[in-house]
This record gives sequence, C-alpha cells and structure tokens, in this order.
Amino acid sequence: MPIIRADSLVKEFRRPKRVPGRFGAVRTLLTRQYTVTRAVDGVGFDIDAGELVGYLGPNGAGKSTTIKMLTGILVPTSGAVEVSGVVPWRDRERNARHIGVVFGQRSGLWWDLPLIDSLHLAATLYDVRPADLRAHLARFTDLLGLDEFLTTPVRQLSLGQRMRGDLAAAMLHRPDVLYLDEPTIGLDVVARDRIRAFVADLNRAAGTTVVLTTHDLDDVEALCRRIILIDHGRVLYDGDVATLKARHAPHRELVVHLAEPGPVEIADAEPVAATDGRVTLRFDPARVSSADLIGRVLARHRVTDLSIVEPDLERVVAGIYADRTA
Repeated sequence: MPIIRADSLVKEFRRPKRVPGRFGAVRTLLTRQYTVTRAVDGVGFDIDAGELVGYLGPNGAGKSTTIKMLTGILVPTSGAVEVSGVVPWRDRERNARHIGVVFGQRSGLWWDLPLIDSLHLAATLYDVRPADLRAHLARFTDLLGLDEFLTTPVRQLSLGQRMRGDLAAAMLHRPDVLYLDEPTIGLDVVARDRIRAFVADLNRAAGTTVVLTTHDLDDVEALCRRIILIDHGRVLYDGDVATLKARHAPHRELVVHLAEPGPVEIADAEPVAATDGRVTLRFDPARVSSADLIGRVLARHRVTDLSIVEPDLERVVAGIYADRTA
C-alpha cells in the first residue's frame, strides 16, 4: 500500500476582484465578485514507502501548493490525499508525527537561540526520548557537520548552516516521510553536497520516503530514481529519469579529438560541430551502439581523445516546457 496517495487533487484560490476608481479599496473589500485561480488541477500519484521522488515544475506550476496539501497546511478544494493512512488536513497533529518538512525559504528554528537549544526544543515537541535524542544528534552532527556551530545563535548562521540545522530538526523524531521544498537554493557547493549526502543516507539506511521539489536538477539526477513533472497544476510525466530522456532526448553525442583536423563522415552519425580538430557527432543509440560507432571512427581516423555526452536532465525538462509554451 502506498505511503502517500493523492487522488484528483484540486486547489483553487479565490480573490476579490479589484474595483478601480475613487473608494476602490473599500468597494473591493465589500465586493462579492471573485477571481478564481486553480493552482493544482487534478494531480494524482501514489508514492511507496522508501521512494525518493523529485517533484518538478516551473514557478507557479503548483509544486509548493501540492506539498502544503500533503503536509496539512492547506485544505484541498476537491480530491483526496492520505499520508501514512492519515488525511493531513483533518488530523494535523497525528500527521505531523509522521512527517518532516524543510522549506528552503523559511526556517523552523528559533531565531535567537543557539542551534543546540532549537534542536532540544524540537525534540521536546515531538516527545523524543533522551536516549534517542543523544543518538540522533550524534549521527546528524557527524553527517551534517554541525559540531562547529551547534552553540551559535540561529540568526548568526549562514544559509548553508541554517539549512543543515533545519534538516536535523526535521528528522529528530525519525518521521516516515520527509518533504524538501528547495532545500539547496542559494547554497555553496560544500553545503549542497553535505545535504545531498545526508538525504541519500536517510533514504538508503533508514528507508525514509523523500519528496523533493527543486529547480536544481543536479539534485534530482544525484538523488532521485523517479520524477513527477507538473505544469499549470497538471502532471505531465511520472516515471524514471532514463525513460524521460529516452522519450524526449533520444540522441547522444560523441565528441572526437582528432590528431589531424579534418571532416568525419560516419554512417548513422550526424556531424553537428567541428572546431580545431574537435568534431561532435550526434547519433541515436537505438540505431547504432556507442561501441560500434567508436570502432568505426577509430578505424578511419587517428584520435587523441573521445567522450560520450549524455543529455542532461535540465535541457530535457527545459525543452518540454518550451514546446508547451511555443
């Protein structure tokens, strides 16, 4: 049975229509006319326990709204949602004990307290036993490198340090599900790698189900085995990364560095670029294998180096959205 189930989720927001002119603000306040915006439009998916899923889409696609319905912050306009057998918005307290949430744009830590005090308060809120707290803190401190700023007030932490503290606080009660909304936004390489490693370890070692929304598709390729792609509140794709690439970017590129510059003409491969002895050939792996293509090139040309370039997820997703807006 899925640990997360969303069925035909819809969320609409109603806003009063603005009335122009003199006393417009007062008339707007009293108006019974509304503008309805549908942020999520029939989204449905099942997520099994232990999955690590990337939930992707452009700004305004409905990602954060969906996460807020899954966490119980928002009530759906229609449709159904269950997390660990709980309807989030009906039983928020029970749901909160099953989930951890990290929003990259806001912190759940106490601003004026040292990080260690914030973590102890979070543990108290979730009734974490002292022995479990000590064990979890020791493990998270090691994985996230918290020891150098545990006694620093949260307001003095860098963005990367605060995000690591938020992750530790979200996981102290060992929830079944972790929601990460833009957890690496604005972080440097070191902090981003720490967080990626921590999330991967949670999923692999503890079996934590993770739902990740992000604009950094390097996060998705590094962590996720499955992605759900949405736009204008609707699901466009639900499956693995390899299938998405095969469907929307079937070609690969072979980059050849020639010992002697010149043209390269090989059957089943199209030259797409040539500069200073470096030739790029585009090919379809469904028609010719990379090993066969490399063999043909080596049989006809003296080569100093070569490499296969796979399509990156960012270009694939950008192409899908560009096609939809064209």
